[in-house]
Amino acid sequence: MLVNIGFGNIVSLLRIVAVVNPGSSPIKRMKDEAKKRGKLIDATEGRKTRSIIITDSDHIILSALQVETIMQRINEMKRGGDGTL
Repeated sequence: MLVNIGFGNIVSLLRIVAVVNPGSSPIKRMKDEAKKRGKLIDATEGRKTRSIIITDSDHIILSALQVETIMQRINEMKRGGDGTL
């Protein structure tokens, strides 16, 4: 299953470990480390980062959508799908 994280960008739902707010210092450090390792994906299309998606492959994905919006989309997929997650 794929979830739209804004502007036509999609992520595999099964690979998402967490969706977090970008404001805290530990998350900012995590983002900086991912950039150094080449594991940062910017899906904001030049807009402000409003959420950060952490994947099981250690990639950090920046999204311009709010955490609540992404979680709403994930929950809609779960309700609309066959429930196999």
